Amino acid sequence: MISISGKKWIEQKVNKNSVEKIKQDFNFDDILARLIVLRNYDITEINSINNNLKLINVLKDNSDFIHASEILINSINKKDNICILGDYDVDGISSTSLLIRYFKHIKQQYFYYIPDREKDGYGATTKLFQKLISKKPKLVIMVDCGSTSNEAIDYLNSNNIKSIIIDHHEINRPYPKSDVIINPKKNTDYGQYSYLCATALTYLFIDTVVQKTKSKFKLADFLIYVLLATVCDAMPLRKLNKILASNVIRNFEIKNNLAFKTIFKQLGLKKKLTINDLGFLIGPIINSGGRLGFSNFGTELLTSNNTITLQKKTAELINLNNKRKKLEKNILNEINFKKISKENKNIIIYYNNEIHEGLIGIIASRLKDYFNKPSIVLTNSNNILKASARSTNDYNIGKIIKKLIDKDIIEKGGGHNMAAGFSIKKEKLKLLDDFVQKDYLKNNKNYKLIFNYDSEISGSAINKNLYNEIVKLSPFGNGNDLPTFLIKDVKIIKSKLVGDSHINSIIKPNIGPSINAICFDCINSEVSDYLLSYKKKVSIIANIIENSYNNKTSIQLILKDLFLSVNSA
Repeated sequence: MISISGKKWIEQKVNKNSVEKIKQDFNFDDILARLIVLRNYDITEINSINNNLKLINVLKDNSDFIHASEILINSINKKDNICILGDYDVDGISSTSLLIRYFKHIKQQYFYYIPDREKDGYGATTKLFQKLISKKPKLVIMVDCGSTSNEAIDYLNSNNIKSIIIDHHEINRPYPKSDVIINPKKNTDYGQYSYLCATALTYLFIDTVVQKTKSKFKLADFLIYVLLATVCDAMPLRKLNKILASNVIRNFEIKNNLAFKTIFKQLGLKKKLTINDLGFLIGPIINSGGRLGFSNFGTELLTSNNTITLQKKTAELINLNNKRKKLEKNILNEINFKKISKENKNIIIYYNNEIHEGLIGIIASRLKDYFNKPSIVLTNSNNILKASARSTNDYNIGKIIKKLIDKDIIEKGGGHNMAAGFSIKKEKLKLLDDFVQKDYLKNNKNYKLIFNYDSEISGSAINKNLYNEIVKLSPFGNGNDLPTFLIKDVKIIKSKLVGDSHINSIIKPNIGPSINAICFDCINSEVSDYLLSYKKKVSIIANIIENSYNNKTSIQLILKDLFLSVNSA
């Protein structure tokens, strides 16, 4: 079916025999079994639905983790000065914070550095180490960076400084000559864990050290940092990540984490933490420092026990995030979405020389979400262009970086499946565009812009019981998406504008009570025009959620798209 926004929606095909087997083996109802089969859950994920599975360290016996732990324990025993170098995003900040928390507990001498996005650029560089070497570290631990820093690692080696890299970005031969590289993306026997972010890998590394040294450090108290980074880095909430997410969301209490407690207090929130809070509330606040020139603020917040520091850094980060929101809104208002839509490219490339360098990633993310296509946003940075890319599940944006470097199209860069960053000369923009469009088609030979929904349901079936079945698959996120349904023949009773970009509607099915619905970021779209003015029956594409307001909960729809009638295809 073709929607009023021009998207082709089809129901995902499912093996009915597999659905019946799941229903019989696990006593699940039809909709839950169908969703499990569509998501191709493995047996551990199925068992996690009705059971509390324990998160175990699956890598404690891996040679990289053993070797790296031996190096760190040796440095600890020798009372070496240790440098932690982290990326300026949530994953880098959270990884750095875990190490700092551990080093503080054991009273280890250390210092850390989070690069300034504009002054230092991304990751480990020779220039950066030339500055940091004045503090005389004997060991440098790089988290969420380092996989492409061959020259920088050579510089450390020439100064007899040991190094450990803990990263999840794409890595290519020849590998940096670090003492140990923990990275599932290299040619290794733990490549099946490439879906783990750097903070997850750092957590498992510290856990290995804690077990070896029989430390009393309560590492599990900071599992929330792992989930925060997992969500913000758009890692799939599957397998170990799903067990992690389920355990943390179920057991975490705001009062037990000073940073989260302070953020919630300053925002006036009194509720249980949700997975969406991490991605849409906490994450952007932590990230705002790195985006706008205060890269240390996030780490200072996540590692402090001082009430004054916590209050000060929280207030500063919230203010920075509010500033970021205003800048982002102005940028998005200038983008001609209709023009981009008409161009109909497989990968969106948007260049604006006035965008703040710290915001290109979030603008790329917004374009990716709006068009459901990989998106690259570029801006001027001194005498070169800086680019940030965000991708969809069907295209590994990190892998193309090496190809672009080899073709001499970009200067340098790095990334993982869902995100990447690079620098490029302005005169090579056309080469970039041509190359990535061809590469996308080459890797997606059967490409068709088709959107899938999980199942068709009746409007009268939307109730608390249905929601309770769906939510058994939660927490939802990348790779474990909130189920999407087709609901036919409903009426839009009334609609109103919420804020600057959302629309709230009351939807009435043929049978049953009216349902509250929200359509996010849809103003000036075809969908918004119909929601605000069309009074005849429509069919909708929607998610089903539970909305909490004033200590009351109710079922709510998140509207994704609509059809004037199912025969309009």
